[in-house]
Amino acid sequence: QVQLVESGGGLVQAGGSLRLSCAASGGTFSNYVMAWFRQAPGKEREFVTLISRSGAYTTYHNSVKGRFTISRDNTKNTVYLQMNSLKPEDTAAYYCAANAKGSYSSYDYWGQGTQVTVSS
Repeated sequence: QVQLVESGGGLVQAGGSLRLSCAASGGTFSNYVMAWFRQAPGKEREFVTLISRSGAYTTYHNSVKGRFTISRDNTKNTVYLQMNSLKPEDTAAYYCAANAKGSYSSYDYWGQGTQVTVSS
């Protein structure tokens, strides 16, 4: 069983930055495709970004391209989300997710989420 724990959320002014972390335990981290999703109040959860097992491949939702960067450290069992130039519309609960089968489209494990609030 894989456990994912997010941290790093908080309140930031528009234009600011935050770095989210997601620490994994209970499995072989380097075997997992990792992703970040977010869910704003009253809205459905949406994909933000993912990173391949080695870190060589990443993809982003159009709304965050050029502002957010996903990375991973397989020696620390941690995936990161660097968020720059934050906008009020980035306000949401952010969740990390893991897929143990190499799929980019479905995820087996989820964290509890960390709240990001961007004030205007």
